[in-house]
Amino acid sequence: MQLKHLKTLLTPQEGAAKVTCMAWAPNNTKFAVCTVDSVVLLYDEHGERRDKFSTKPLDSKYGKQSYVVNGMAFSPDSTKIAIGQSDNIIFVYRIGEDWGDKKAICNKFVQTVSKHEQTLRSRSKRHIRLANTQTNKSSTIYGTESCVVSLASNVSTKGILSGHADGTVVRYFFDDEGSGESQGKLLTHPCPPYALAWGANSIMVGGCDKKVVAYSREGHILQTFDYSRDRMEREFTVAATGPSGQSVVFGSFDRLRVFNWAPSRNMWDEAKPKEILNLYTITSLAWKKDGSRLCAGTLCGGVELFDCCLRRAIYKNKFEMTYVGLSQVIVRSLATGTRVVLKSYYGYEIEEVKIMGKDRYLVAHTSDTLLLGDLLTNKLSEVPWPGSGGNEKFFFENETVCMIFNVGELSLVEYSNNEILGSVRTEFMNPHLISVRLNERKQRGVEDNKKLAYLIDIKTIAIVDLPGGVNLGTISHDSKIDWLELNETGRKLLFRDKKLRLYLYDIQNDVKTTLLSFCSYVQWVPGSDVVVAQNRGNLCVWYSIDSPESITMFPIKGDIVDLGRADGRTDVIVTEGVNTVTYTLDEGLVEFGTAIEDGDYDRATAFLETLEMSPETEAMWKTLSKLALEARQLHIAERCFAALGDVSTVRFLHQTNQIADKVSEEMGGDGTSFYQVRARVTMLDKDFKLAEMHYMEQNATDEAIEMYQELYMWDDCIAVAEAKGHPELDSLRGKYYQWLTETSQDEKAGEVREREGDFQGAINLYLKAGLPAKAARLAISQLEITNNSDTVSRIATSLMKGEFYERAGDLYEKIRNNQKALECYRKGAAFRKAVELARLAFPAEVVKLEEAWGDYLVQQKQMDAAINHFIEAGCSLKAIEAAIAARQWKKAVHILELQEDSSAGKYFVKIAQYYASTQDYEMAEKLFVKGGHIKDAIDMYITAGCWEEAHKLAVECMTQEDVMHLYISRAQELERDGKFKEAERLFVTVKQPDNAITMYKKNRLFDDVIRLVAKHHPDLLTETHLHLAKELEAESRFSEAEYHFLEAGEWKAAVHMYRVSDMWEDAYRVAKSHGAGAQKQVAYLWAGSLGGEAAVKLLNKFGLLEYAIESASNSCSFDFAFDLARLSCKEKIPEIHLKHAIYLEDEGKFPEAEVEFIKAGKPKEAVFMYVHNKDWANAQRVAEGHDPESVAEVLVGQATFCFEEKDFQKAEAFLLRAQRPDLAVKYYKDADMWSDAMRICKEYLPNKLSMLQEEYEKETSRKGIRGVEGLLEQAREWEQSGEYSRAVECYLKVKDDSNTALMEKCWMKAAELSIKFLSGDRALEVIQLVGPRLTHLRKYNAAAELYLNMDLIKEAIDVFIEGEEWNKAKRVAKELEPSYEGYVDQKYKEHLKNQGKADSLVGVDVMAALDMYADRGQWAKCLDTASQQNFKILHKYVALYATQLINEEDAPKALQLYIQHGAPPNPQNFNIYKRLFLDLINLPDTDGPESYRTWADLRNFLLQLCENMTKSAEANSPAHEDFEQMLLIAHYFATRSAAKGIEQLETVAVKLSVSLLRHTELIPVDKAFYEAGLACRAVGWENMAFIFLNHFLELCDAFDEGTLDTLDHSDFVDTDIPFEVPVPAKLCVTNAQREQIRDWVLMVSVDNRLEQVLPQDERNTYEASLVAANTGLRSLPCVLTGYPVLRNKIEFSMAGKAANKEDWNKFLIATKSTHSPECQDILQFISQWCGGLPALGFSFQ
Repeated sequence: MQLKHLKTLLTPQEGAAKVTCMAWAPNNTKFAVCTVDSVVLLYDEHGERRDKFSTKPLDSKYGKQSYVVNGMAFSPDSTKIAIGQSDNIIFVYRIGEDWGDKKAICNKFVQTVSKHEQTLRSRSKRHIRLANTQTNKSSTIYGTESCVVSLASNVSTKGILSGHADGTVVRYFFDDEGSGESQGKLLTHPCPPYALAWGANSIMVGGCDKKVVAYSREGHILQTFDYSRDRMEREFTVAATGPSGQSVVFGSFDRLRVFNWAPSRNMWDEAKPKEILNLYTITSLAWKKDGSRLCAGTLCGGVELFDCCLRRAIYKNKFEMTYVGLSQVIVRSLATGTRVVLKSYYGYEIEEVKIMGKDRYLVAHTSDTLLLGDLLTNKLSEVPWPGSGGNEKFFFENETVCMIFNVGELSLVEYSNNEILGSVRTEFMNPHLISVRLNERKQRGVEDNKKLAYLIDIKTIAIVDLPGGVNLGTISHDSKIDWLELNETGRKLLFRDKKLRLYLYDIQNDVKTTLLSFCSYVQWVPGSDVVVAQNRGNLCVWYSIDSPESITMFPIKGDIVDLGRADGRTDVIVTEGVNTVTYTLDEGLVEFGTAIEDGDYDRATAFLETLEMSPETEAMWKTLSKLALEARQLHIAERCFAALGDVSTVRFLHQTNQIADKVSEEMGGDGTSFYQVRARVTMLDKDFKLAEMHYMEQNATDEAIEMYQELYMWDDCIAVAEAKGHPELDSLRGKYYQWLTETSQDEKAGEVREREGDFQGAINLYLKAGLPAKAARLAISQLEITNNSDTVSRIATSLMKGEFYERAGDLYEKIRNNQKALECYRKGAAFRKAVELARLAFPAEVVKLEEAWGDYLVQQKQMDAAINHFIEAGCSLKAIEAAIAARQWKKAVHILELQEDSSAGKYFVKIAQYYASTQDYEMAEKLFVKGGHIKDAIDMYITAGCWEEAHKLAVECMTQEDVMHLYISRAQELERDGKFKEAERLFVTVKQPDNAITMYKKNRLFDDVIRLVAKHHPDLLTETHLHLAKELEAESRFSEAEYHFLEAGEWKAAVHMYRVSDMWEDAYRVAKSHGAGAQKQVAYLWAGSLGGEAAVKLLNKFGLLEYAIESASNSCSFDFAFDLARLSCKEKIPEIHLKHAIYLEDEGKFPEAEVEFIKAGKPKEAVFMYVHNKDWANAQRVAEGHDPESVAEVLVGQATFCFEEKDFQKAEAFLLRAQRPDLAVKYYKDADMWSDAMRICKEYLPNKLSMLQEEYEKETSRKGIRGVEGLLEQAREWEQSGEYSRAVECYLKVKDDSNTALMEKCWMKAAELSIKFLSGDRALEVIQLVGPRLTHLRKYNAAAELYLNMDLIKEAIDVFIEGEEWNKAKRVAKELEPSYEGYVDQKYKEHLKNQGKADSLVGVDVMAALDMYADRGQWAKCLDTASQQNFKILHKYVALYATQLINEEDAPKALQLYIQHGAPPNPQNFNIYKRLFLDLINLPDTDGPESYRTWADLRNFLLQLCENMTKSAEANSPAHEDFEQMLLIAHYFATRSAAKGIEQLETVAVKLSVSLLRHTELIPVDKAFYEAGLACRAVGWENMAFIFLNHFLELCDAFDEGTLDTLDHSDFVDTDIPFEVPVPAKLCVTNAQREQIRDWVLMVSVDNRLEQVLPQDERNTYEASLVAANTGLRSLPCVLTGYPVLRNKIEFSMAGKAANKEDWNKFLIATKSTHSPECQDILQFISQWCGGLPALGFSFQ
């Protein structure tokens, strides 16, 4: 974030005039400032003052001076301002929307303020109060013990912070937005938090301590910015948070400090502060709500406006992007000035903003979200969108929703909704194949109507309800779909397929209807359910889509191109040739549909009554009638049916309306709810059961029976009567039978008779009704009927007459007439029953029946079933044909293989062709070969592209020549058929690639030519590319030619081709892509071919205008350069003139060059040109005419030329004319003509004469002895003439290094003369000049004597010191100036130091001598000398020596130093001791017995140190505890080394290695686990060894990664082994050792024989842990092993020291048996450390 000052809104005053508050309106159009005189000034967004109004006191009698305004805030709608005043009142002013609107007070609160729709501020005392502008009441939110000094809200304004005078900051939420953050006291700042800001990620506080502190959301310190050392900084007075919450500005004196949140590092970065001199203290800050402006108010009443942004960019020269924060961008249209604030509400950084969809829609990505917006409606959305690589495709065809395609998934985002509306899987991205409707027309009872139709596949449409995610329907179509669209209510779907058939799908009823064929255009009319389509030469309109058969058609001559509806008209626009014709639809009919959708049926009826009857009108009456019945608007329904001419329905509805009206009159209410009315309405819908239910609910049985009788629904009528036990049931049944017979319903009458048990009567009725099958069924089931031969004969005759042969066969079989039954079965094709009967009665007929059955099945196309019957009949050929026809190929092959008949061979080819079609080439080949059709097999392989198999078969069965001939002829056939790839394969197979190349070249398939050349003739590839390119160029196929030129590496040829063809765009493109900057030259040549303004436009387009001018100038095309410059770049014309002039000068055309130089405004260059060519006359002319300043230079040039020609007189004249006598002097000097130089200088430059004389004297002195003698002679002359000053000067000038005696004599003479004859000051100057010279000549006594003559005591002493005349120096100091004695002594010490005479220095300054010994590394002498002084001095140098040794990585020697000299408890030495300890334990290979002495010395040193600390002020300090821990570790190391030397103590050494793991905060963690693991493995404790070594390997891997944060510590939970340990500086093992451990761990893991659990003891705790896992109790460590001491223990006299008895005894026995001096030393140490050994009778003898 950078601040840029834009303007001053309010000029500061001379004195204090504090701006207490300012505020920006939420709509960004108003800015309010309150001045010191309590007047509110209103500015527009550009900082122009537009309005103002005065505030009022609580009571007018107190006057304007009785209060000040403390706070100010706008309402959310920007039409009101709340003003908080010091007289304990808040006024809310209505300021209106426009400038100049009347200002009025609309609310006032005592001691309150506002926020949100509620207003919020603090009292100056201790309460935070809430004021509600709706109820005009206020209440206290919370109170504190300290007064409020600041308030800040969060970014969403749903929470506030209050800062209090005691440093407390309190947080309060109106809505915590699910964050779960706490309320109440949050933190305490060290000083009053006057500057308080609540950012998106933390809280920032500043105050009078000159510090800015960032706190976390829970009040923990994150960062501190300390400016207390900056003398220019003062206290922070105010802070403001940017609208995004990612920038905070703090105001102080003359300065604004900006802090920006860095999301990648989760911390604040400070930007460069904005410093403005004389701004004075900033008292108020206000940030514009879009983040683009910041205003600062000052103590002197000034208000400054700043621009805030990270960066700006122009997008497509249409939009300006202003990044005001990482997560906020302002997009401004350059054309209209409208602005949109694009903001990530999650605080993510916005990476890139694009404007798409005809410059209307915004798209921006963040790391985790996607931002979308509609610039026209200012609707913005931010939806979760994890990184997709930026491969999405956006479609903006729908104005309310954005469709996003990404890897086969369609996501819908509704503008202004921050959640994805829905996602579906589809591969079809065409917007014409997706339709979305979002609440486009309101419907009765439907709140959220959002539907989507899309393609699942190219033939399947899915319709989804987006809010519920429910699939409303799936349409499977038989053809590819190329267009679909839902209507605005989402109830109906139109779609069209590739065959141009238009369909309508009713989603609610799941009904698909075909609307139109040959449909070339279709569209819903906006705002209605009217459909417009085109069918060839007809315009088709469906005014009522619910009646798709009702269509209005108009003949048209052209094609429909658009459909528009506006201003009460609906126009269909048709192009007829070059003309456009408009067809206007019947708006009334269109309007009818809208009325229906709105449910206004009266309006729909009134509208229809105005129309004449037509098919469209009739369809609308039908629609209205249906809807009116559904809505129970029966009078409208009656009118509709009357219009339709449905008299019976009108009569029925009229009667129904009469009933409803009568009930309404008698009983009141809605008569349509009466049961009779409802029953009659349901009767109209033919839902008689529902009508019956309405009657039965009211117990109106008779009415229900009457209804059914009227409808002749006798079955339902009798069912109702039976259910209710109606008394007239029998009468009803009689009437029913009578009605059936009267109406000749013999079947129904027969069923009645059958139910009554009259079977014979029923059969007679069935036969009468022509239903012999029903009669036969009844006869078969009743034995008494089958025994009646007459009845059976009648039935059989009727059955056979009706061709019911199977049923007749059943009847004959029932009466055992098998012959007739078999005949009937055969006639009726009931072969199954016939075969079953034949097997029992006529076995010889079975085979014939099987064949006949097979033939019948073949006729019925049931080939599968026929196969087995033919096999049963022994008809194999028929079986094979049936199998082939049934595509049962395996069965056909099986049958065929069993045949011996040669006639069956013809079937092999058919079956083989099938297998070839299924790509089972192996089987097909086998069959082709069996059938003797080898060529067919080869053709099959060739067709399938299986060239190897074809070749193999051909080689096996044909000669090489035949194969070649076959392949080439076949390839040529394929070539003629256009199957070039297959032909190529054949050519290549027989090694004839050139034929394939020729084929491709002949057919102009150059890509394939190149491919084959690259494969078979790679050496000719470049040549082929060039050949093809030239051929294509000749054919004007430039694009293809370009490709081949580029492939051949000849991009210049491609450029040349395009240039020759005047195709400059392509030439430019090729040069730009391949020429590494050559496009500039092409553009230049292109422009040259155009000339004039066209060339200028072209070069401007490419941004190469200046380059072209430069190129033209450099290539001497000056006319072209002048043309370009005159038309576009006139400032370049002088430059071109200049280059032209230089060119002409080089060509020797000096007059023309002169003209160009003058035109270029460079006459001086023309002068120089003539001067260079020594044309003085022309040079003089041009200079006098055009550049008078150059006249002098011309004269100088002439003079220089004359000097070179030795014409001194003329040269002098020229120089004097040029007023350059200085040059004349110089030239005479250079020519060694000093007399002339002196003459000119004396005449024209008298002030420089002395300098010239000095120079002359130097020159003469430089020339040697002769010069010195001259000086001496001159000096003597001056001296004799009394010119002592000049004589002194001459003597001082004498310098002859070869004669020091002469120089000393002359200088002494000068000193003598100055002392005698010159003034005191001048004499002093001479002495101060001569003294150092004599000192330099080592004439110390002479120099000192001169100094003493002038009372220069200090200088005399310094000379004696420099000459090392120390006694003389001391005598002079002592006799003449005693105050210098100390000075002499100091210089003497320094001399001794510098000379390195330390031994001499000891007697003078012992500390300096010690420092010298130390600097020289003479530590033995240093320490020996220091030991003679005192203990403190000694240990100072011991510490210095130890530090040096540690830095030199010689820690053992440093340890010996402290062993020798002791370990004082000096705090300043503690770091040395710690470093010494750490360096020793980091030493490699120190765990063996040979290292015992090192560890014993370290242990003894630390014991001495701890004992010394116990007696000092450091007792029980943290440092003391640290060294006690180091002592314990050193003891463990020493004891382990001792134990490793004795076999009996091997387990003690292992236990010590394990115990050391609890000290890995100090011991290198990798070393500790490595040694513990190896020790455990050595004694067979494999469980622990595996865990420790496995952890060691994890540590090594973590070390390689550089962090231990990812380590798995699960094995060490509930142990005292620490998790937080430092990362080792380097690993303790080599890679080889590490790999050995890895191999062992891997081997153990694979064996799976160990359980990965640490061993536990009686506490159910890891055996080496001091802390019990369950109780938390801590046991004492054993002084020998470090293991916890639990039961059998030995206690020592010193508290806190104990040992395990078993380990102690084992150690004593081993010590006795081995007489190990190390073990005896261990026991001696324990005795000293633990206050003596327990009395166990052991001595150290």
